[in-house]
Amino acid sequence: MNAVSSPRARPAFRGIVIGAPYHRGNRAMSLLKFLGLSGDVDASRDARGETDTVRRIVTQLERLPAEQAKHLATFAYVLARVAHADFEIDESEIHEMERIVRELAHLSESEAVLVVQIAKSQAQHLGGTENYIVTRTFRRNATREQRAQLLECLYAVAAADGTISGAESNEILNIAEELGFTRPEAIAVRAAFREHLSEFQKGPEKD
Repeated sequence: MNAVSSPRARPAFRGIVIGAPYHRGNRAMSLLKFLGLSGDVDASRDARGETDTVRRIVTQLERLPAEQAKHLATFAYVLARVAHADFEIDESEIHEMERIVRELAHLSESEAVLVVQIAKSQAQHLGGTENYIVTRTFRRNATREQRAQLLECLYAVAAADGTISGAESNEILNIAEELGFTRPEAIAVRAAFREHLSEFQKGPEKD
């Protein structure tokens, strides 16, 4: 069994530059309208297994080489998937996602905000099969080191509000499996965030 890479390992995003947020007529378009989420979303995929979700996000990263853009897009989407696991994305979780995306991809603050906004909107409106397909796309195109980095980032996002809920913890374990990690490997990473796990934050029982 290969050990999960060091939590401080960093994926190869160096030198990536992403263009400014998309505007039409100097007015930022409605995010949902631009992403085509005003109606039902077709989660169908082509022969390469790409989804509408990934393609929409990649469209916003036009100045990035296609494969790197897809990598960042799926990375951000999976972060949002965990943040939304308890059906509520806290502001602290949003800021943590922005920080992670900004540092990993060397983005400006406004660029990181855009990527996270898109991923967050997608994660809130989609789910189920779409979640699995996006995560599988990330796994297919990522190295083990990058997958291990994502796994740690998932716990960091979930812990951003001080508590990793049971729903978030379970979702991360599911994602870890989808990423190709065993449960013991995922639990080993989770150990670094033990003080944030809700089951270890129970207050003292009253007499």
